[in-house]
Amino acid sequence: MNFEGLDPGLAEYSPAMHSALDPVLDAHLNPSLLQNVELDPEGVALEALPVQESVHIMEGVYSELHSMVAEVGVPVSVSHFDLHEEMLWVGSHGGHATSFFGPALERYSSFQVNGSDDIRQIQSLENGILFLTKSNLKYIARGGLIIFDYLLDESEDMHSLLLTDSSTLLIGGLQNHILEIDLNTVQETQKYAVETPGVTIMRQTNRFFFCGHTSGKVSLRDLRTFKVEHEFDAFSGSLSDFDVHGNLLAACGFSSRLTGLACDRFLKVYDLRMMRAITPLQVHVDPAFLRFIPTYTSRLAIISQSGQCQFCEPTGLANPADIFHVNPVGPLLMTFDVSASKQALAFGDSEGCVHLWTDSPEPSFNPYSRETEFALPCLVDSLPPLDWSQDLLPLSLIPVPLTTDTLLSDWPAANSAPAPRRAPPVDAEILRTMKKVGFIGYAPNPRTRLRNQIPYRLKESDSEFDSFSQVTESPVGREEEPHLHIVSKKYRKVTIKYSKLGLEDFDFKHYNKTLFAGLEPHIPNAYCNCMIQVLYFLEPVRCLIQNHLCQKEFCLACELGFLFHMLDLSRGDPCQGSNFLRAFRTIPEASALGLILADSDEASGKGNLARLIQRWNRFILTQLHQDMQELEVPQAYRGVGGSFCSSGDSVIGQLFSCEMENCSLCRCGSETVRASSTLLFTLSYPEDKTGKNYDFAQVLKRSICLEQNTQAWCDNCEKYQPTVQTRNIRHLPDILVINCEVNSSKEADFWRMQAEAAFKMTVKKHGGEISKNKEFALADWKELGSPEGVLLCPSIEELKNIWLPFSIRMKMTRNKGLDVCNWTDGDEWGPARAEEEHGVYVYDLMATVVHILDSRTGSSLVAHIKVGETYHQRKEGVTHQQWYLFNDFLIEPIDKHEAVQFDMNWKVPAILYYVKRNLNSRYNLNIKNPIEASVLLAEASLARKQRKTHTTFIPLMLNEMPQVGDLVGLDAEFVTLNEEEAELRSDGTKSTIKPSQMSVARITCVRGQGPSEGIPFIDDYISTQEQVVDYLTQYSGIKPGDLDAKISSKHLTTLKSTYLKLRFLIDIGVKFVGHGLQKDFRVINLMVPKDQVLDTVYLFHMPRKRMISLRFLAWYFLDLKIQGETHDSIEDARTALQLYRKYLELSKNGTEPESFHKVLKGLYEKGRKMDWKVPEPDGQTSPKNAAVFSSVLAL
Repeated sequence: MNFEGLDPGLAEYSPAMHSALDPVLDAHLNPSLLQNVELDPEGVALEALPVQESVHIMEGVYSELHSMVAEVGVPVSVSHFDLHEEMLWVGSHGGHATSFFGPALERYSSFQVNGSDDIRQIQSLENGILFLTKSNLKYIARGGLIIFDYLLDESEDMHSLLLTDSSTLLIGGLQNHILEIDLNTVQETQKYAVETPGVTIMRQTNRFFFCGHTSGKVSLRDLRTFKVEHEFDAFSGSLSDFDVHGNLLAACGFSSRLTGLACDRFLKVYDLRMMRAITPLQVHVDPAFLRFIPTYTSRLAIISQSGQCQFCEPTGLANPADIFHVNPVGPLLMTFDVSASKQALAFGDSEGCVHLWTDSPEPSFNPYSRETEFALPCLVDSLPPLDWSQDLLPLSLIPVPLTTDTLLSDWPAANSAPAPRRAPPVDAEILRTMKKVGFIGYAPNPRTRLRNQIPYRLKESDSEFDSFSQVTESPVGREEEPHLHIVSKKYRKVTIKYSKLGLEDFDFKHYNKTLFAGLEPHIPNAYCNCMIQVLYFLEPVRCLIQNHLCQKEFCLACELGFLFHMLDLSRGDPCQGSNFLRAFRTIPEASALGLILADSDEASGKGNLARLIQRWNRFILTQLHQDMQELEVPQAYRGVGGSFCSSGDSVIGQLFSCEMENCSLCRCGSETVRASSTLLFTLSYPEDKTGKNYDFAQVLKRSICLEQNTQAWCDNCEKYQPTVQTRNIRHLPDILVINCEVNSSKEADFWRMQAEAAFKMTVKKHGGEISKNKEFALADWKELGSPEGVLLCPSIEELKNIWLPFSIRMKMTRNKGLDVCNWTDGDEWGPARAEEEHGVYVYDLMATVVHILDSRTGSSLVAHIKVGETYHQRKEGVTHQQWYLFNDFLIEPIDKHEAVQFDMNWKVPAILYYVKRNLNSRYNLNIKNPIEASVLLAEASLARKQRKTHTTFIPLMLNEMPQVGDLVGLDAEFVTLNEEEAELRSDGTKSTIKPSQMSVARITCVRGQGPSEGIPFIDDYISTQEQVVDYLTQYSGIKPGDLDAKISSKHLTTLKSTYLKLRFLIDIGVKFVGHGLQKDFRVINLMVPKDQVLDTVYLFHMPRKRMISLRFLAWYFLDLKIQGETHDSIEDARTALQLYRKYLELSKNGTEPESFHKVLKGLYEKGRKMDWKVPEPDGQTSPKNAAVFSSVLAL
């Protein structure tokens, strides 16, 4: 920031920015402004300074809200609104930093950054604040703890910094270079030379770096190379400030005059599209600072050092009526900043005061701020309250005076008798799981009590409640008897028990006796499993997604289609969505919406899963709609709000989109109508506190045809006015998606109250009466269930907690109205087409997603899904409909009433899906495999350094395309993304809590027959964007750098590209030969029919015996010594093929199992003798030395 030339006294407050004028700050600073100032003898307190009180704020107009003293008499050098929290940071000329919280400017923290130099720029990061001084860069936590202190060269004179990404920083100053700092390593990574020294201001857009120089020039530099692309000679004297917005650059500064530098009242404005100046903007103040404040227009705020502020359009004319005045305590304004939300302006003056101007009484500094952590209050001088009901409360907490008298509790022995309390019984769970070794028993800790603490109960009756010490957290709060709300076993969170063999001996059939596929929950962000199942069982969505295929690497629609294909092939075996969730983690919008959970949060159950899955529901529908749009140019993400652009509508849009008219009526009578669309609706609950009963249809209609009062801009009044906004429906969707938004006890109480009212009405309807505290006897229910009063539900339990209807009827009226009512199967219903012609539709409940609250196993999400006839026909060969519970890999048929029963103590509704009747008849349900044979042909590598001489495979030619039954040798290598989590039990055994997360790094396929048998046609290294923890080089042969496109010499491809090749081979019907293919296909995330897998692990295996390694089998049967130092997938795949040929030879193509059994017995006997170890090689031979491999190298 350059203050020279504006006022003779300005040099007293800022270092020189121009070579001609170089005053020293400390020598010329007014003594009355120094930090160690002495107040007058009367001792004026800090609060007694003349700081203006808060004033009334008008909406939409900037006015002063608060003023606060940062540091008495010391000029403010820089101010900065925190980008992550509701805080304002201020730096002084004395090197002191102060932060203020919220619009009330409550002092949060204050600390010294530098003992002698002024703070020149502040930048907020996620974990702390960066402070730049003359030759020092400090990163300090918001509470004042130093994270790092980076000292620059003493000859440096730094003035500006720019955060280019989350870990890279540029620093510029009066020297002829700019430094690039890596914030992770705190090291200088690059030094860019600048032709014009004196870079005091830096800005960045998605096209250029902008550098402002003390000579008055602004240079535009390339984002990658930092080379000058263009240069604007803005002012002849010096540059004061500039800002960039859209295609405009505006600058203010000083011009050279005969008497020296003079402030130029013309702002220079440049068009960045044409790279030329447009008409300068004349203003009525002496501009020292300027910022774009793009709210509803791209207006500029121009500030003078005397406190005048003017707003104007950069391409219009400045109006003197738009000037307002800041009243600084000191004579000059020294700094200015605008909040990210554009709702607040901050000014710092030369007397150390900060002035906050806002456009509303309760502004927010950021659109989305996280919660600020505050220091705990000091409790040193206060005593804690004592709760007499606590049995373990130590009486020593009670302060008593020292005395020599006899205490009341010191009874004589004659009046007291020892009565030791009986030890509490051992937990039943400990006794059940205990294993005895000799006379000592070992059991895992059930974690129902604090470690090494046994709470004694004074009352015997209390002991029965001991195991229910943890109270279920629910929207309803803590009930009087929480132990009565026990979550049904099938709804509890399911976990996989891992053993030495991993998942091979885990009995998934115990949890799923159907032929439908569950989803495994151990993958990060697998909380969305239930919603994936809901989308899969929507037949039009399933067919549409499986027909989709595009070139984008991380396309959620493509990955969801691959996952749906696995669910189709599975016959009850669980699948995992690892590839889909991998693509999901790479979507920036998912991270911005907080949909990516950290492993620690997921394990501990932190966060509200109900809110999370509802946000995920809105996100996935919007993302699928975007991915499925057939547009030539990919559009930017449209956001996940309630509306989206309807141009280029997709089939997802046709299924889920509801076309609406939003009408805004101002009190002046002006009405504005805007058409929009939405993919789902959110329930809006009535504010009625009288206890009125509502049908679900009434609440749904209120939520769809929403009417609300709000402040909005009126073009007729030309200002913000109270308006009534209403929503009218123009076209109803085929699938009605509803987010329930039961996020607090208020909504939960509403659901409970309506369910109780519906229960009473149902019983009264069939001749029964219910009193508030009366329970029905069995005879009463038999009478109600008699033919005279036929009851739909056979028992009282199936009537409780039901408010949701199975069907709803919607009718579009001629005056753009909407009638909604609950519908039962007994109501009259005409021919479907005839009714729809009159705008009448019936929607049937298809799925409900619920949030299970269980303090014992942790909260989870499950889905009730009505599985249609087509799915049963494909899986079971029968045509019927049935409701199922989907709880990850647990799948169980349920009664339809269970899908709409919500006990709000532990089972809270989150998402509802209603579908139009006869939905499937409206859409083409044919699936055409989109994967073609061209995926196997030659393709370019992602690696920049790959050369033809490094090629390790020969792609298939058109005449070599595999046919049904052809053999393909396959092997894959993996790297580790997350290490295994395990615990050591008290008896010394190890228990796996969470397995290591693997990622495929290399996939090799070799020809299994023909003249080129044994020659690879696929040898792809898979590029990964995720952090690799362990390359497992000893077992995989993968080295650091092999998966990096910048330095790798391998044939590098994307996972999707190689996945398509394997999918094509599976679909065409080839047979894969390999060793341990089950694990390979699991990590690659492929479902392969069992008749297409020939695994040498099982071919050379005897029941109840150990599995034998490929290395030992190759040595024993083929006299080959492989896998010397590392593994090689080409070598392993070719060896597996040779072993399969050997198996056919020894078993006579499987016709002589008895003779082959003798061979296996000899194999196991030899293995036991040699301890399953291959002897050290004298002269190592391997398939790589075979003639067939030399032919590959020759080619």
